[in-house]
Amino acid sequence: MSPVLSATLLLVGSNVFMTFAWYAHLKNLADRPWYLAAVASWGIAFFEYLLQVPGNRIGYTQLSLPQLKILQEVITLGVFVPFAVLYMGKPLRLDYLWAALCILGAVYFLFRSPGVP
Repeated sequence: MSPVLSATLLLVGSNVFMTFAWYAHLKNLADRPWYLAAVASWGIAFFEYLLQVPGNRIGYTQLSLPQLKILQEVITLGVFVPFAVLYMGKPLRLDYLWAALCILGAVYFLFRSPGVP
């Protein structure tokens, strides 16, 4: 498997954990004190970092730092939209498309030249 694909898969998994750590407490722990939500989020974030750190290290062998960051932003939006709609019950909005198009522009500018780690 290529380093870029390996990094992407690890970062997708990392981002799933990150999204739950950052936002699931708003639904599941809304009636609990904030510090309990913080502890639960830290516990989830531990698994995020177990995937994110090796994902970034593997990706950095073939991608530049800005390319890694934009890859992460693309993944973040790709994970967040289904999470917001399916898990949090939020409506699918056209604004997600506009945000995706802006990020697509960033992808173009950072990936049009070969990455140099």
